[in-house]
Amino acid sequence: MSETNYDSIFGKLVLEQGFCTEEELARCKKQLKDQSRENPVTLEQLLITNHFITPSQARRIKDSTKDGKEAAEQIPGYKILGKLGAGAMAIVYKAKQLSLDRIVAIKILPRRFSENPDYVMRFYKEGRAAAKLNHNNIVTAYDVGEAGGYHYFVMEYVEGKTLYEDMARGKIFPEAEAIEITSQVAKALAHAHARGLIHRDVKPKNIMINPAGTVKLADLGLARDASDVQMAKSEAGKAFGTPYYISPEQIRGEIDIDARSDIYSLGATFYHMVTGRVPFDASTPLEVMRKHLKEPLIPPDHINTSLSAGVSEVIEVMMAKRKQDRYSSAEELLLDLEAVRRGEPPLRARKKFDLGELEQLQQGRPIIETISAEKIHYDQAISNYKVIITVLVSAIAVLVLLVLFLFATIK
Repeated sequence: MSETNYDSIFGKLVLEQGFCTEEELARCKKQLKDQSRENPVTLEQLLITNHFITPSQARRIKDSTKDGKEAAEQIPGYKILGKLGAGAMAIVYKAKQLSLDRIVAIKILPRRFSENPDYVMRFYKEGRAAAKLNHNNIVTAYDVGEAGGYHYFVMEYVEGKTLYEDMARGKIFPEAEAIEITSQVAKALAHAHARGLIHRDVKPKNIMINPAGTVKLADLGLARDASDVQMAKSEAGKAFGTPYYISPEQIRGEIDIDARSDIYSLGATFYHMVTGRVPFDASTPLEVMRKHLKEPLIPPDHINTSLSAGVSEVIEVMMAKRKQDRYSSAEELLLDLEAVRRGEPPLRARKKFDLGELEQLQQGRPIIETISAEKIHYDQAISNYKVIITVLVSAIAVLVLLVLFLFATIK
């Protein structure tokens, strides 16, 4: 039997919630297709039967779907066309804005979260943050409000896919394509940072790509105004972000989070694009975050040997453990990305690494001279030590002979 629309939506939500893997879902979809017409079952039933999800997880998905649809239908001036997806705290619908005859996306805060003032405040904060931004590489905010007890946020509808969807299928991006995507996100971040906003959750699921290749940074749910000292203090010691892409200072819950945290997360995303794997992996989120703090990064060109040294250097500087060792701004990063795109060395990355010797190596002789000079100083020091030791040994030998002579004379 073929997959129904409900099966398709249910499967997508199960994946988005992280309840099962792509492989587990594909296996159940094959069983769905091969089943007999006499005893048909749904994708939901197959996932439960195979123990890929639990009955309670299935109920949560159905409840959120019902809850969100009821809410969406109560928003005046919009016609709901279908469901786009769901996250941990919101459901997103595709809709038509009747007054302007345009397609939009509507994010709905489920009722169970609407009763929590902190969730509601964060939801409206996202809308206000998005309203400050007007850039081709950032999803545009249109409206935010409340209807029938539900809170909603209307935004630009981006036709296309998220970066995560390609990654989930195991795609390893060619260097040129990865540079292009990273550059567009860096431009979005430069715009946001110039207006005092730190995104704090740059990751593949929040990067959308339309059919024309335009990249859009989405989801400002964790965004924070860099000047909001009160918010910073209230969040001190708490880790906000996604474990695979979070910066070390976010893990530590530092107060002075700035643009360099977003650069780290974009670097982790860049790393994932060109290597096909996350920078640090482990069985638990806590262990992943520990590795961000303590473990050295395996250079991306050690995993994907077809990468240029320049791209690897850029990523390593983006993901430096200490934020002062990273690019100071998205604009500085963009300069190196453009240089690498042209086949030139990323000079700012090399300056951060203090790799003056590497530049000399490309030119030839000077580094050899430097090494030779160091070797001469080293050899000279060793030679001096040998002379001193020889003199001391000789002096001791003479002293011993003198003592023996005196002893023999007296005797």
